[in-house]
Amino acid sequence: MDKLVIKGGNALRGTIKISGAKNAMLPLMTAALLTDDTLTLENAPNLADVNQLAELLTIMGAKITFKDGTMAITCADIKSTTAPYEIVRKMRASILVLCPLVAKFGEAKVSLPGGCAIGTRPVDLHIKGLEALGAQVEIVDGYIHASAPKGLQGADFTFEKVTVTGTENILMAAVLAKGRTRLYNAAYEPEVSDLANCLVSMGAKISGIGTTTLVIEGVEKLHAATHSVLPDRIETGTYAIAAAITGGELELTHTSVDLLPTFIQCLEKTGAKVTPTANGFVVAAGSKVKTCNIQTDPYPGFPTDLQAQFMALMTLANGESNIKETIFENRFMHVPELCRMGADITTNLRDANVKGVDKLTGAEVMATDLRASVSLVLAALAAQGSTTINRIYHLDRGYDNIDHKLAMCGAEVKRLREDNTPVL
Repeated sequence: MDKLVIKGGNALRGTIKISGAKNAMLPLMTAALLTDDTLTLENAPNLADVNQLAELLTIMGAKITFKDGTMAITCADIKSTTAPYEIVRKMRASILVLCPLVAKFGEAKVSLPGGCAIGTRPVDLHIKGLEALGAQVEIVDGYIHASAPKGLQGADFTFEKVTVTGTENILMAAVLAKGRTRLYNAAYEPEVSDLANCLVSMGAKISGIGTTTLVIEGVEKLHAATHSVLPDRIETGTYAIAAAITGGELELTHTSVDLLPTFIQCLEKTGAKVTPTANGFVVAAGSKVKTCNIQTDPYPGFPTDLQAQFMALMTLANGESNIKETIFENRFMHVPELCRMGADITTNLRDANVKGVDKLTGAEVMATDLRASVSLVLAALAAQGSTTINRIYHLDRGYDNIDHKLAMCGAEVKRLREDNTPVL
């Protein structure tokens, strides 16, 4: 199992190209199940999660090519509508095959998902939405069995709480359902809109994109399309914090400040200067890190996927800050590891109080989930001495080539195997 060794203290300077969004890429890949024609995805990130989902689709019978940032998926010869436990347990996003399979083939058998241990993320809203469209669903031996032999029927459905993957799943079911579907209290994160726009390019009829109400007029079939994957706003925010926490300056390209309205406001409150450019923006660190209280919320609020990274920045702020996590109930697992590096953080259920310290010190730490992993990378970049981050397979799920991108901007970072030999 690989690990990263980072010697901190270098101010990062340079340019980083932001990759396509993991959280957009995964539902886009499953949308290929809705047509016999080829879906071509450009600006595709090379991530462990992407490769894992490609393996699942291939097992089902999809033909996939992936080269130079372009993935082509053809699902004309699907042989199986089962998503086995062996793969689904590794990645929650596998649940996104459920509705496309039922919509296109009339049935699906999908293992209940696994993934990061950041809290309970039930699939009940996926199931309720699918049932509202006329499917019969039951859970047997850890698998979701869903069928709609006569096809799905359009219906009105209100999500009891905002759910990104739930919205994406039911949206994909509705595009091939007979009649009109209205989805209320839908998530409208940029990744949801990216999926909707791709579906429209495939022939779907969707209105209300970018709002909390989606109206879908079902069509008989979808066709081939080429779609460029949205820039990764979480990667964008992570590298923006990397500039701020190291006292450096980074130009982030192939992205936009518009993807992160609340985050950018909070980052500027910490003293960083953000300057939009024609192809992204520049982040320049302030003379010192100022405190900023944050609360995670659904889009356009502060993203839960940037909470751990922002906490790393607050460990070096001049004063105390409060961080409230409203999305997941178990998303402070990075706190003990940051404290091993000298951070002063106390937690109470979903609240964290962070007292800024003069310095962080390198230590041996362990990644517990994807975003916790990268918060430790950020802390290590700013710490005095050397930090070893173990179990970085979490990191590789969501960050394309992160060690090389950081090294190109002045970070001293090495990827090693367990026996301490370099990974080339």
